[in-house]
This record gives sequence, C-alpha cells and structure tokens, in this order.
Amino acid sequence: MTDTSAAGVPHLADAGPHSGVTLFNIAAPADALREESCPPALAMNGVSHCYGARKALDDVNLTVPQGRFVALLGLNGAGKTTLFSLITRLFHTRRGTIHVHGYRVDRQPGEALRRLGVVFQARTLDLDLSLMENLLYHAALHGISGREARALAGAALAEVGLTSRRREAARRLSGGQMRRVEIVRALLHRPRLLVLDEPTVGLDVAARAAIIAHVRGLVGTRGVAVLWATHLLDEVEAGDRVVVLHLGRVLAEGEVAEVIARAGAADMREAFARLTGGYPGNGEET
Repeated sequence: MTDTSAAGVPHLADAGPHSGVTLFNIAAPADALREESCPPALAMNGVSHCYGARKALDDVNLTVPQGRFVALLGLNGAGKTTLFSLITRLFHTRRGTIHVHGYRVDRQPGEALRRLGVVFQARTLDLDLSLMENLLYHAALHGISGREARALAGAALAEVGLTSRRREAARRLSGGQMRRVEIVRALLHRPRLLVLDEPTVGLDVAARAAIIAHVRGLVGTRGVAVLWATHLLDEVEAGDRVVVLHLGRVLAEGEVAEVIARAGAADMREAFARLTGGYPGNGEET
C-alpha cells in the first residue's frame, strides 16, 4: 500500500523508510499564495520562436494562475520542449514576453528563476556525482548552503526512499529513481511555480501515479502552481486547466469542461481529436 504524508498525499518512494520531514511541505501556505492581488505564476504573451525557417512556436499566449494545475497537452513535436526552454532561459525570447510571478524572464532572470522549479524531459543529474552532491550543488546555485542545504537534501532523499544510497553515484540509479531525485531536487529551493516537461516518461505505472499525486498534492495543500507538459491524456483531470498546443500554436485554453464544450465534444479525448486531428496517448505508451 502506498505510504502517505500527514496531508494524505502519497510519497514518491515505492517503499523504504521516510524521515519525519516531508519535503513537499516546505512551500508557503496556500492562502498566502492565492491572494487576488498576486500576479499569475506564469504569463506568456505573444511568444514565438523559430529554428531557422521553421517556426516552433507561433504567437503563444498562456497563463498559469497561482495555486492551479495546468496541463499543457500536445503530441510529440507540438512545441512543448521549446516553450520550456524559453521559460527557463535556455533559449532567449526574441518575440513576446514571459513573466514568472510578475518578473520578466529576459530582464529580471534572477528574480524569475528563483521562483521556478524545473524538471526537464531529458535526465539532468550529474552521473558522476553522488545523490547528495547533486542536491547540494543545486542548493548552492540557489544560495542555500551549510546545515540548511544538508537538511533539505536529506529530507529529499528520504522522501524518495534513497537515504541509504546518498553517497552513491547517480549513474547507479534506475531511470525511474533518477526521475524521482530530479523532481525533489526541483523542489529544494522552495519554488512557487513548478514546470515539468513530460516528467513521467520512462516510469512504470505505479511510480507515475505516485509522482502525479504528489505534484497535485502540492497544488491542493500548498497553493503551488504547476505547468505539467504531457502527451498522455490520462494525466489530465476534470478539474484542471488545460492548454492544447499543436504545431506551435495554442488551439485552446481553459477549464477542461470549457475546452470540451467549445469543441462540441463529449470528452477531452474527442475535443483533442477535433482540435488537432490526432489523439494523445492513454498512458500505456512507453
């Protein structure tokens, strides 16, 4: 049976001991993050990006309100990874603006990125460093050092059941274990916005479900905002906001029920098919 935290949210670890510290409880209280006066966690306006003559994103507008789970739904090649690369400043924004909690990414990158936690689709752990060293390095990048960094890193490893392997090189982990460490690493500096680019790729069904539940728990109990990119329809729930991205363009944005109604469809799967002419995965793809 899946272990749960005090808030009733399943732990990321499939099994193993956990400390009394829950890493996911380090965010600020939800009420403080849902004030009407706060800017949205993420706002993209008129964003376009080209690779030579090929346009990867075309006048993209989307918003992630604070305290909401927003599913960015699109087939492979829709432009999801390019969008994430612009949010995180891996690519320079040449057309349009991106704000994180009111801070413009291209003009105030330090303030914007300080409030952002990222999990990329490609694995990003340093394979030659130990698990603890990977986490401490991330903490140092965000100005966290010493006893606090070690406490947070220890709690992170306990959360994913890897305390006993903290001195092992990251290359000795399975793909699923690497992904779990990347997710808790993204939370280490207490971000108010999490952006995750197909974070469940390569995970088995049980691990995938546990990670989704944990991230949703952050939204429900702590008011963290989440942009969750996926091509798997079963990762979208009825209460989510959804953005349908196809061939670099946003075809629909809104509550799931609104998107379905506007498409004149019976469900989200049919709505996606009508909008794009294709079907997203159902969670059984590898």
